[in-house]
Formats: sequence, structure tokens, C-alpha cells
Amino acid sequence: MNKLVLWGILITAAMLGFTYMAVGGSKGGLNNDIINILTIAAAVVLVIVTVFVVIKYVRQMQTDTATGELADENWDGIGEYKNELPMGWAILFLILNIWAIWYMLMGYPVNAYSQIGEYNEDTKAHNAKFEAKYASITGDALVDMGESVFLAECKVCHGLTADGIDGKAANLNQRLEEKSVKHVVENGSNFLGFPAPMPDRNGLFNMNTGALITDAEIAAVSQYVANGMKGEGAEIFTGTCAACHGADGKGMEMVAPNIATFDIATVKAVLDHGKKGAIGVMPSFDRLNEKQKEAVGAYISSISK
Repeated sequence: MNKLVLWGILITAAMLGFTYMAVGGSKGGLNNDIINILTIAAAVVLVIVTVFVVIKYVRQMQTDTATGELADENWDGIGEYKNELPMGWAILFLILNIWAIWYMLMGYPVNAYSQIGEYNEDTKAHNAKFEAKYASITGDALVDMGESVFLAECKVCHGLTADGIDGKAANLNQRLEEKSVKHVVENGSNFLGFPAPMPDRNGLFNMNTGALITDAEIAAVSQYVANGMKGEGAEIFTGTCAACHGADGKGMEMVAPNIATFDIATVKAVLDHGKKGAIGVMPSFDRLNEKQKEAVGAYISSISK
């Protein structure tokens, strides 16, 4: 038997053996798995054809003598024959070029896809389904949804019971603490998206006295608001704050927020714009959709005093 053929048989057997082992034959055969069977069958055909073609061309290289017209150019004495391009190569070249043009311009345009764009589209579709499903949810169901969102997104800073974790964040069990009210009165605020900012103490007049608000009046009105609009300071509040926040402190639409109690609109404004306060900065939560923000507002309103 020709030595070359013998090597071909040995290589074929070895390749088929490795393929069989990779498919899992050593652990119980092909197990009548159609995928395994097709894999082995394809491997047998490919290996046999490959080895046959290699043997054929090796023999041809050993025996054939090249003939034909050489090109004028050569490189270190190595020249090329003036052979025509094989028809199969030419056809394959054209097919690949046509496919490449289709792939890049029509099939999968290079500028038509991005992971961020796909994520945004998926998120938009999910939010649309979510809002359609829960569009009419109200009452206790809305509060329950808000609690679940709060526990997932807000408890890290505000705590499991929304007490603010010893000043790490705002205590949401009450509308405002005295130091928070005092900070806003002294420094002003425009962090909830209202058209006009609240001025600092240099722009706050007590209409009862006709003068700028004093330190003593700031302390009194801060305590009054923190106590839920009760106690001393009511007269100062009426003369200084009621024009924007209302006599009851529940705010005016597009003018000033509700500072008497939490309501859905106030919570949504904080989630939309974030908040700068006496204890630091809270980021906005744009990743929540409108229904989730409404639900968080309903939950916080239900637990605050």
C-alpha cells in the first residue's frame, strides 16, 4: 500500500476518533441523539473528502511538471504563469462582494444598531406594557406597589422603615424636620422644578412687620412647619410663607410645593429633579416610570404624619 495513502487512513481514523470522543461517544455511545448522529456523519464525510483531496494534490505536486507562459515580472527568480482566473473563483468573488454590500447596506447597516439603542427600545416597550397593565391601579393596591418600589430603590438610604437611618437621609415618616425647614428658609430652594425659585432669607419679608425675616422668626416658623403646622409661629407663617405655600401649607400648583404633608405631586417632583437639602444631595430617579413614581408617592403619603 502506498505510504501516502496509509498516512491518510491513519489521519482519517484519528480525526474521526477525536470527533466521536468530543461528541460523547466514550460515555455511552451516541444515545440515539439525532444531533450526535448527524455530527458524526458530517465529520466522516468532511474528513474523508479532505484527506482524499490532500492526497490527490500531494501526488500531483510530486509528479506534475508545470508548463505555460511565464509573466515578465519575477521576484528573486520566482515567477508566475499567465493562467486565467478560474471561473469558480470569479463567481465566488462576485457572490461574496454582492453579499457584503447587502449585509452592510441593507441587511445589517453598520450605523443602524447599538446596544444602548436596543436597551432603550426594550425598556420603552416594557414600560408601555407595565403602564397599560397598571394604568387603573389605585388605593391600597397602588400603596402596595409603592412599598415594593420603595424597598427596592429607596431603603438603602432612607431605611427599611423610612426613618432616614439616623440622619443619613430624610425621615419620611414626617413631612419636614426643623433643620430642613431652617436650611431652606436661610438658603432658598429651586430644586423641585418650579418655574420661580424660593429666595433665601434676604428675599423673605414678614408682611406683619414689613421687614426681612429675623433669626428668631426663622426658628419659630421652622418649628411650626416641622410640627405639622401646629404651635407657635402661625402668625409668622401667614405673613411670610402663606402667599406661596397657602394658608394651610399645602402649596399652590406651579408656584410652591406642599410643605404640610407629603403628597404624590411633591414626591414625584423630588424623584424627577432630585433634592438638595440640609443633609446633602438626593439624586433624581429617572429610571422609574410615571406609575412607579406615583406609587412611591402614595406609599410615602400613607406613612408620613
